[in-house]
Amino acid sequence: MQNPVSPRRKFVRAAMAAPYLTREEEHELAVRWRDHQDTDALDRLTTAHMRLVIALAAKFRYFGLSQSDLVQEGHVGLLEAAARFDPDREVRFSTYASWWIRASVQDFILRNWSIVRGGTSSTQKALFFNLRRLRAKLATGTEAKSGQALYDEIAEAMGVDSKDVALMDSRLSAPDTSLNVPVLEDSGSSSDRQDFLVSEEPLPDEIVGGEIDAERRRLWLKEALGVLNERELKIVSERRLTENGATLESLGEKLGISKERVRQIEVRALEKLRTTLMADHPAIVGSVS
Repeated sequence: MQNPVSPRRKFVRAAMAAPYLTREEEHELAVRWRDHQDTDALDRLTTAHMRLVIALAAKFRYFGLSQSDLVQEGHVGLLEAAARFDPDREVRFSTYASWWIRASVQDFILRNWSIVRGGTSSTQKALFFNLRRLRAKLATGTEAKSGQALYDEIAEAMGVDSKDVALMDSRLSAPDTSLNVPVLEDSGSSSDRQDFLVSEEPLPDEIVGGEIDAERRRLWLKEALGVLNERELKIVSERRLTENGATLESLGEKLGISKERVRQIEVRALEKLRTTLMADHPAIVGSVS
């Protein structure tokens, strides 16, 4: 009894069996699709180039993603190429489509290879897809290099910083690690890696305590302001208790006095506040200046 042929093998066989198109046939089908949206012409045009999709997708098989997914993404690029192709230019469709197929596959790899988004710039993308090849080439032979010397050589060849090469190499060498993975998987412990992350934010009780203390000081200050006369209160309020404190000169114009006189009144008012607060609440010493 023969083993059943998998759907993937059937697809590959069908793609490889599709007839090649002559330049004239290709041009005719492309014109029919562009001018009349003839879906039969589109189907014939893309089917004849699926072997190109499979061949280009196979070049990226070492990134650990499903070959079927890569072919599917390559087909998306093929359809995009068909939608944008101008048959009146002296360019074969396969030449034009190769760029779109490769770009679609590479974008899929960058989106799915790691849970951490990377390689967003053209330089980073080139480094991501060429680092393995360049590293293998430079690490073998009579003048093999390793370590920093290897990074420097690759950086010079690609026109990037050697630090970027080292960072990308570390990303390609180490798999992603989830913060939800138990620290000791075989110990039965319920502690995840994220449980050991140190936060620089204050603890909840510290936040609440700070809010309570701040509210208490506001009440103390409000009570202490009662010892000031009307002019002292106006100067302190506009100089010290507003987000954008008024200048001595502007307050002097409002009150009809010199800015030096405003400064003197302010100093005296602050001293009265300090004396009152120290007498009633010694812990607040130094909080008003």
